[in-house]
Amino acid sequence: MNKTIKAFLIAMVSLILLAGTFSAGFLAGHLLPFGGQLPTLNDFVPSAPHVAPEQQSATPSDVQELFKPFWETWNLIHDQYVSQPVDDVKLMEGAIHGMLQTLDVGLNYYENADAFEQASNYLNGKDYEGIGAYVDIKGDYMTIISPIKGSPAEKAGLRAGDQVIAIDGKDMTGISPEAVRQKVLGPEGTTVTLTILRKDAEPFDVKITRAKITTPLVESEMRADGIGYVRLNTFGDSADNEMRKAIEELLAQNPKGLILDLRYNGGGYLDQGIAVASEFLPGDQVVVYQKYGNGTLEEHKSTGNGIATDIPMVVLINEGSASASEIVAGALQDYGRAKLVGVTSYGKGSVQSVNMLSDDMGAVAITSAQWLTPKQRLIQDVGLAPDVYVEFTQADFDANRDPQLDAAAETLLAIINGTPLPTSMPMPTPTATPVPVP
Repeated sequence: MNKTIKAFLIAMVSLILLAGTFSAGFLAGHLLPFGGQLPTLNDFVPSAPHVAPEQQSATPSDVQELFKPFWETWNLIHDQYVSQPVDDVKLMEGAIHGMLQTLDVGLNYYENADAFEQASNYLNGKDYEGIGAYVDIKGDYMTIISPIKGSPAEKAGLRAGDQVIAIDGKDMTGISPEAVRQKVLGPEGTTVTLTILRKDAEPFDVKITRAKITTPLVESEMRADGIGYVRLNTFGDSADNEMRKAIEELLAQNPKGLILDLRYNGGGYLDQGIAVASEFLPGDQVVVYQKYGNGTLEEHKSTGNGIATDIPMVVLINEGSASASEIVAGALQDYGRAKLVGVTSYGKGSVQSVNMLSDDMGAVAITSAQWLTPKQRLIQDVGLAPDVYVEFTQADFDANRDPQLDAAAETLLAIINGTPLPTSMPMPTPTATPVPVP
């Protein structure tokens, strides 16, 4: 098998419920760890050799000197750590997490075999157990990107931007995201209490019962107003086929127009993003540019076999629309093919090459490029601004209203009838500064 598999375009593919990166750091605390006696220099002298000959020889010759401190630390842990035996697998995984955490651009992460399988199951619409949410692992606290539709997280009212600051009453400050993920995961039917910090609100507790999550990739319906509606939940392996089937069924009913709902879609595979965008664009159109570190651009073009290239359409986006969702929405907006309705998207425009490690030890995702829209707009940390800005508030959620969907229908009818688009809400000043593309 090729060690580098499909590029993921998922906001946090580790997500199944929550995903992680190991937080390296030191715990400052007990200044007198030896019963009140200050340690002497002899206390720190290892009894084992600094680097065993077999360790030295197993390290590539060009980095043997560089890796001496690593092996010295490895040996000191095995020689001096108070709780023996040490779990070598955890040490190895922690070392990988630590390396990846030093990389500043994009999302770079490690998943062991079980976590990688869980992430793949969600992405491709298979069952898994948890609360059902994408998360952001880059900040001080694990942050919700988007709850999965119909999941316990959504039913509990979790929203994009919510920060998990405690679990079951225990403060998560300084706790690694991987440890947080482990605490939140659990079998169907069990409960977990998350303390949530939400913008402009006091911290509050949410008790969630974990469940088996099954997420259909595509949902569709013909609305009473004659508009076809299709929602894509992820860009999994069969997203293009399921999307095409749903569109064919809607077109057979002669809709006035089409609403494509990409809200809370955290992304998926690049080839699926290209295929989905191709359903709505003529052939040989640039869907996205892949920009490498040396500044070169690689084009990814539409396939030319689209079945909905002329029907009027609107795309719904929100703060949980990320990655492949932003590629599709950005291309349709750049070409004037569709108006975007909702709020500014998440801003995840980097591609992760997912590399399977040997001996079934999981996978490492490395940021290998960034994505630009056909007009070469940068997506990363900026997102896409909608043409019609409409927020979805907590009051709307509580009242079972969907003003964004209502605005999408109004916008589409205005396009069809040639009347002015509905007026946007005032768009807040963006916090991210666009980065110029050379």
